[in-house]
Amino acid sequence: MITIQTWAELTGALQSELLKRPNEQAGHALQAQVAAIIDRVRVDGDSALRAYTLEFDQVDVPCTRVTDAEFTQAHADLSADAIRALQRAIDQVRRFHEAQITAPICVQTSPGVMCELVTRPLNAVGLYVPAGRAPLPSAAIMLAVPAAIAGCPTRILCTPPRRDGRADPAVLVAAQLAGITQVFKAGGAQAIAAMAYGTSSLPKVDKVFGPGNAYVTAAKLHVANDPAGAALDLPAGPSEVLVIADDSAHPEFVAADLLAQAEHDPASQVILLTPSKGLAQQVASAIERQRTHLSRHAIIEAALSASRLIVVPNLATAILISNTYAPEHLILHTENARAVLAEITTAGSVFIGPWSPESVGDYCSGTNHVLPTYGYARAYSGLSLADFSRRMSVQELTPQGLADIGPIAMTLASLEGLDAHAQAIAVRLRQMETR
Repeated sequence: MITIQTWAELTGALQSELLKRPNEQAGHALQAQVAAIIDRVRVDGDSALRAYTLEFDQVDVPCTRVTDAEFTQAHADLSADAIRALQRAIDQVRRFHEAQITAPICVQTSPGVMCELVTRPLNAVGLYVPAGRAPLPSAAIMLAVPAAIAGCPTRILCTPPRRDGRADPAVLVAAQLAGITQVFKAGGAQAIAAMAYGTSSLPKVDKVFGPGNAYVTAAKLHVANDPAGAALDLPAGPSEVLVIADDSAHPEFVAADLLAQAEHDPASQVILLTPSKGLAQQVASAIERQRTHLSRHAIIEAALSASRLIVVPNLATAILISNTYAPEHLILHTENARAVLAEITTAGSVFIGPWSPESVGDYCSGTNHVLPTYGYARAYSGLSLADFSRRMSVQELTPQGLADIGPIAMTLASLEGLDAHAQAIAVRLRQMETR
């Protein structure tokens, strides 16, 4: 049974140890392996991709690109109910992300000085959809929908093949319904390398998106540090959830939410913070009851070994711990949970009240489920429409505008010892005097 800890009985060092995530950093051996994979794919391209697919996925895939016939077969493999569910989820996610479209900003900062902020889509994006422990058509939706709304001209998707050499049918159907036509059967660090540098079959992209295991995350960080590689969306590793609950919470609901994240990955972590020892005990019992009916026993057991039920002195302490921990998912099972939200400063995505299970955020509420993990929510936000575009500032000055602010810029340039900066303005001001 998952153990219950009392926060106030622990020293500061033990409190920190209690909140330590499993596998927080990729080890040197893993980083070296990822670097070797990336280097080989960069040099050998498709042949390296095929070799790694055979080595890691135990299947030989001579042609990585998914054919029209495979898309057709994928649709045939799914029930009408499954396709309708995928379409409904796409519609929900599209509705929320379309609302994020922003109008250009145009401000006259002084007479004759016009400053603008305009948005342009990224030219080429690579979307990674994991399929190691379970295929994730929901990830295809979360990545493909905002990429399409942003209008990125080149949108490719990579996902690992199954043992039969095919991509998961649900992933293919989700991708196609969301506007992706180029899907490649490749996974892991080798897929990230192929998208970042390009091969004869995969186009090079400017930015790589999507969650993944430690190898995928390390590969994304590696290529993002190379100017010739590709930027990354955010650090997104094994899933995690933190629940803040009080006596008003339903223990069965809380237990179900914790188990829902524990089944993702052995390195997932789930945490309950509550001022009620009675609730913590009820949740522990509910976890034991519910887990016996679930299929992913080994994964859940491993995840629960690094998970915590923590009794805290009060809700204020729970909020402080949560803001320090910066969870990927935060569930507020408290009275007046909306008011508690005002105190939350760091979380990837927040779920308010008893009727907002984290599972709906994973699939179809409309928000994006690609979120920062490992505490990166302190500085990163979850994926949004803005991540698929870049913003450019624009300025246009009239002669009168330059006459007004040019001398200010020249003075500042002299303070920095940059005569050429001042000269670029001075030549124009002298030209005005001769007109």
